[in-house]
Amino acid sequence: MKKVAVFGNTGGGKSTLSKQLANAIALPLYVLDKIQYQAGGIKVTEEEYRRAHAEIVAGDRWVIDGFGSLKTLWLRLDVADTLVYIDLPLAVHLWWVTKRFLTGFFDPPDGWPDRAPILKSSLNSYRNLWLCHKYLTPKYRDYVKQAATGKQVYHLRSPREIAEFSASLKKMPEK
Repeated sequence: MKKVAVFGNTGGGKSTLSKQLANAIALPLYVLDKIQYQAGGIKVTEEEYRRAHAEIVAGDRWVIDGFGSLKTLWLRLDVADTLVYIDLPLAVHLWWVTKRFLTGFFDPPDGWPDRAPILKSSLNSYRNLWLCHKYLTPKYRDYVKQAATGKQVYHLRSPREIAEFSASLKKMPEK
């Protein structure tokens, strides 16, 4: 496990799990939302984002959390030696986005840029939930099914599976 891509629909706990994973296996963590957005939720240019993404992916050790863009997603998944796909039922994603929205005013969400606008970002998450579920989820599922022959794949389909995966990280030998 040297190049790990953590991906899935919004509100699935990717950032929390990515942080745990990076700490457990002593790999640098790159959170794509923090690369795409500056403090306050200001988006960087597409060129700036793609340049930063290319530099990270060219490295030999990383955990990358998030979606980024369609132009960088499949490249990252192809380069990764390990895929962690969080594929929860849509209702769970919806509930977790809502919970993150409600608590986000008091405790900024993991993986969000500093001073990210909670309302605007949450509305964007709600909009993206259905789009990802309808268009990307079937592609993600096909991809991980095919990738399982050449990569280490963790296809996490429930909160229980996420918790078990997280617990297994705590049992890993110290690096």
